[in-house]
Amino acid sequence: MSSWASFIFLFIFSFLTSFRVFAQDPTYRYHSCPNTTIFSRDSAYFSNLQTLLSFLSSPDASSSYSSGFRNDAVGTFPDRVTGLFDCRGDLPPEVCHNCVAFAVKDTLIRCPNERDVTLFYDECTLRYSNLVVTSALDPTYVYHVCPSWANFPRSSTYMTNLITLLSTLSSPSASYSTGFQNATAGKHPDRVTGLFNCRGDVSPEVCRRCVSFAVNETSTRCPNEKEVTLYYDQCTLRYSNRNILSTSNTNGGIILANSQNMTSNEQARFKDLVLTTMNQATIAAANSSKRFDARSANFTTLHSLYTLVQCTHDLTRQDCLSCLQQIINQLPTDKIGGQFIVPSCSSRFELCLFYNQSAVTTPQPQQNSAPPPPPTSIPSPRPGLNSRFPLITCLSAVSFEKFKDLLKPGFICILIKIVSENTGKGGNSSVIIIAVVVSITALLLLFVAVFSVRTKRRKKMIGAIPLLNVKRKDTEVTEPLAENGDSITTAGSLQFDFKAIVAATNNFLPINKLGQGGFGEVYKGTFPSGVQVAVKRLSKTSGQGEREFENEVVVVAKLQHRNLVRLLGYCLEGEEKILVYEFVHNKSLDYFLFDTTMKRQLDWTRRYKIIGGIARGILYLHQDSRLTIIHRDLKAGNILLDADMNPKVADFGMARIFGMDQTEANTRRVVGTYGYMAPEYAMYGQFSMKSDVYSFGVLVFEIISGMKNSSLYQMDDSVSNLVTYTWRLWSNGSQLDLVDPSFGDNYQTHDITRCIHIALLCVQEDVDDRPNMSAIVQMLTTSSIVLAVPKQPGFFFRGRHEQVGEVGSSVDRLALCSIDDASITSVAPR
Repeated sequence: MSSWASFIFLFIFSFLTSFRVFAQDPTYRYHSCPNTTIFSRDSAYFSNLQTLLSFLSSPDASSSYSSGFRNDAVGTFPDRVTGLFDCRGDLPPEVCHNCVAFAVKDTLIRCPNERDVTLFYDECTLRYSNLVVTSALDPTYVYHVCPSWANFPRSSTYMTNLITLLSTLSSPSASYSTGFQNATAGKHPDRVTGLFNCRGDVSPEVCRRCVSFAVNETSTRCPNEKEVTLYYDQCTLRYSNRNILSTSNTNGGIILANSQNMTSNEQARFKDLVLTTMNQATIAAANSSKRFDARSANFTTLHSLYTLVQCTHDLTRQDCLSCLQQIINQLPTDKIGGQFIVPSCSSRFELCLFYNQSAVTTPQPQQNSAPPPPPTSIPSPRPGLNSRFPLITCLSAVSFEKFKDLLKPGFICILIKIVSENTGKGGNSSVIIIAVVVSITALLLLFVAVFSVRTKRRKKMIGAIPLLNVKRKDTEVTEPLAENGDSITTAGSLQFDFKAIVAATNNFLPINKLGQGGFGEVYKGTFPSGVQVAVKRLSKTSGQGEREFENEVVVVAKLQHRNLVRLLGYCLEGEEKILVYEFVHNKSLDYFLFDTTMKRQLDWTRRYKIIGGIARGILYLHQDSRLTIIHRDLKAGNILLDADMNPKVADFGMARIFGMDQTEANTRRVVGTYGYMAPEYAMYGQFSMKSDVYSFGVLVFEIISGMKNSSLYQMDDSVSNLVTYTWRLWSNGSQLDLVDPSFGDNYQTHDITRCIHIALLCVQEDVDDRPNMSAIVQMLTTSSIVLAVPKQPGFFFRGRHEQVGEVGSSVDRLALCSIDDASITSVAPR
């Protein structure tokens, strides 16, 4: 009996300990990191930022965690960075510290290169900026627009008039009580008009503070621009050399979306409710003197929808209606929250209360004739006590997510609500609390037992639920998986059920086949929810496939960049090894590039954009992601194009992860594609970031010419691969002969010549002569950078009359074999 008692005690203790750990994980809400100001990882700003974040998250700052607030600054101008954290007022110090430490790790993932960052969690807020951030009461920066087409000098009359205007708008006597004021200063052509518009639910003091803060920031964010719009959560500030008063403007806005999707079975009903409530609010706002309205509506018995719309006060009723209707129709209603802000109006919806309800006089939540639908498994908004996310009565334990498949969502919420309603009424509140806690503990123990049994019998599966609703674990992978045998479970990716994948692809119907790679076939799949995916089914007979499969899951699960294809999950079922990716509509680059008809869809402007996108994607892999990743198989077939022809680097089965200070590695297992491999890699098994640089250079030649590197080209009685052919054209001063004839005359000679020049620098034989991806991106985006003179490329095909230099005959023999564009799995290095 004692052994049973010990077992039960240990079980309850371990469960409660794990429950405490789950409950301490901070709940992410939202982040803002506009990419208008960015930094590089090798800059002084990044070094200062690391020091600042170390200060803010230091365990030694116990007094700061007790108070829930700390601010600090590191460095000197222009690389100075200031920051702060602000914890919720009801939290103990250890929870505050846990949230801040989590946010510090999270920030360089969510906002890897941005200088101005704000991260919101239910438990805390983390902010830092290259501007001064001294108070949690500072308004929350959202976005700014200041086009550079109209500038002014600091000593101009326009500057004098602007100072007068901003002084008027931020003066103590300004109309903060109404939340709106416009003003004009000077005469044409130096006349400047401006206005501020505060959110309709904020107090006059909050309005004043936001306007003053915005006025001070204009000189930093938009120091010389004549037309400026600054958006904050609490207010908007605008000024211009043109007349902006009483004029509707819907340009230069921004759409923000909550990271959580609405469940697929509720999307249609949720969208209808959002649009219906928004339209009611729009009509009310247009008829209001403040041009503002906020209201709520019942969505389920546990969740209400909260909406807010606003126009600037100077718009007419019709202009306000038109502005709001235009932006409401573009709201991301597939998310549980979203916001669209333009200069003349704004709209927002959430499943949590985000405005000051006591300051809003609106109708009661709309009621349908039928009772509200029962609770559904939508992503639950978390409660909070700070001013941005007011408290709502519902379950706040993170562990609820672990059991939501077993529990009815309303159960624990109802129990907690009973406690909150009885507390303070005297007599029985403590009895109720004890009874509820004991009951919940007993039930949860039972559910844990059932849960553990069920998880042994079934795998996590996805079908009708939205793909992005499942959170991934954030596990670091610091060693090359292909070499050390780490488990695939460290990827933390979502595992799909094989039956769901079979159904999505119609049992891998040939008509759904998108293509075939080195290790298997790729199919298009469609889940019942309508979500389309690309399903990569590895060949069962591929001896190397399992290693590449595990490597790809571990590597790609960590990556988030607009120029990298996104991994949604994987499936392991017997001999089946499947990767599930986002579906990219326009197939791969080679499908367009090497087809005489399809290539006409890729004019020079698009190809130039593709080159830049690929460069940014590889730069992210090499330098800006949490891991340093060498792709090792860059080629046109591994570049996917989305609906707007934006490139996405794909196929990471051969990628390798480098350590923090590692710059190169050796392998006896050379993988990749002939023709794209750098000579030091193909010959000696040595690879580094410069190996990808070489492949990128070859790829640029193909994009410019529309010709395959794997083909042979005749020139002056000599046979050449594309690299050699380009070098000879460059040496003869006829590099424009490389240009794809499908362009006609529709291209910029300077841009194409510069791209060829950069690509030649990338394919130089000596590794040290090649630029890194950071320099390449700068060369592509800054025409004023002077380019070095390129040296002879690797894998150079020599003609009969050309002298043999430093490159030995072994290179020539290998180059003659480099005419196949299929991926290889193993080559014995020389």
